[in-house]
Amino acid sequence: MALYELFSHPVERGYRAGLCSKAALFLLLAAVLTYIPPLLVAYRSHGFWLKRSSYEEQPTVRFLHQVLLVALLQPEQGGFLAWSTFPAFNRLQGDRLRVPLVSALAGSMRLPRLSSSTAVTVLLLAQSCLLLFLISRPGQLSRAGNERVHVLVLSSWRSGSSFVGQLFSQHPDVFYLMEPAWHVWTALSRGSAPALHMAVRDLVRSVFLCDMDVFDAYLPWRRNLSDLFQWAVSRALCSPPACSAFSRGAISSEAVCKPLCARRPFGLAQEACRSYSHVVLKEVRFFNLQVLYPLLTDPLLNLRVVHLVRDPRAVLRSREQTAKALARDNGIVLGTNGTWVEADPRLRVVSEVCRSHVRIAEAALSKPPPFLRGRYLLVRFEDLARNPLAEIRRLYSFTGLSLTPQLEAWILNITHGVGPGKRGEAFKTTSRDALNVSQAWRLALPFSKIRRVQALCAGALRLLRYRPVFSEEEQRDLTLDLVLPRGPSSFEWVSSTSAQPRP
Repeated sequence: MALYELFSHPVERGYRAGLCSKAALFLLLAAVLTYIPPLLVAYRSHGFWLKRSSYEEQPTVRFLHQVLLVALLQPEQGGFLAWSTFPAFNRLQGDRLRVPLVSALAGSMRLPRLSSSTAVTVLLLAQSCLLLFLISRPGQLSRAGNERVHVLVLSSWRSGSSFVGQLFSQHPDVFYLMEPAWHVWTALSRGSAPALHMAVRDLVRSVFLCDMDVFDAYLPWRRNLSDLFQWAVSRALCSPPACSAFSRGAISSEAVCKPLCARRPFGLAQEACRSYSHVVLKEVRFFNLQVLYPLLTDPLLNLRVVHLVRDPRAVLRSREQTAKALARDNGIVLGTNGTWVEADPRLRVVSEVCRSHVRIAEAALSKPPPFLRGRYLLVRFEDLARNPLAEIRRLYSFTGLSLTPQLEAWILNITHGVGPGKRGEAFKTTSRDALNVSQAWRLALPFSKIRRVQALCAGALRLLRYRPVFSEEEQRDLTLDLVLPRGPSSFEWVSSTSAQPRP
């Protein structure tokens, strides 16, 4: 937690302002308070609101020293005039009391006096400069002057998130990083997923704001771009200003980028990030939506959440192919205090992943808070596999991007390959038959495992609109569609805290 406290506070805060935002109202109020009072002072100095009465008020005078003044006029006849700072003495003098005139202090103190119009002019100029300084402070804006968009691809392991990440990474307007919170879980591997939520959230926030100094806590030796997890899958880190392996509009290749850009200085990641209109991060280490509420309400962020889900049965099959690579993450999910978990015969991790998807979807779709409306999009991997271009246009529209002809050709190529891909390419985005990938579990898994995962993830299957199978014949029958039509009206709202079947 000490690391969290040390690295969770931003160095600089600014505020964005729309026409009807709180910041805009604040600026309007500041302008009113800046200009109206000096004008009132100017009007008063020219005679408005002055008291025009024959009655002249006597000022209250406080003296630093006590004084007694006596002036002898005719000493032989006892004539004199007197005044003192003692009220009782003054009352006894009668006609002999003479009150001295109080001269202007400015003259005696030798202070220069400005005319009222000059003073008001100077005051207005000073306050105008201050207001212009506040308005023109550099904020988190893109090069075009528009508000930067921050996108979080929220998913789980083996759900097609690497593919969706590449859909963003290859876009010329996007700065993309894959799972920056990997560094948090690696450095704090004895923690549990809930305990690390805040540290992960604060790192994500800093990266969204292009503050790469946040990695000092997890990469004290950082020197090069290659110190970042999966850095070469980011086209932005292979393009200027980070590197010149590819132009911004080109489709990058991890194999080409690695030898050319690995030794580039780490600081170029921050420079590159600040030059893009969209910052996209893919994360698999959030297990509820509430932990993201501070980011969704942060005035410095314009956050959109893309919640990517996949059929739990397909997730199970893919996880079994990459069990060793997921062992440390499994231990953190299960809270084993640093013990790696490679074998998971009770499917505890898959069960927790299903529950987390239900928690997130319920929070976003069933009575969402006002700040979340219009900023959450649920995407099923199977829909992307069946109709990639239409789904990607929907995804880009949600995040304020447009589909270029070059991107469209690349998408068609990687989604219309041959076969489901090789085992060694599990964490890479290569040309595959996307529909074949989404259905491969139906031929690869035994029905006993299918029945087991369906029992553990029954709530997720209902909520996310996946049809269960009740026999091996149904499982193998590829003409039977197991992906039901989506739509909020057809969701069954199941409780994420409902009891799960015992193993």
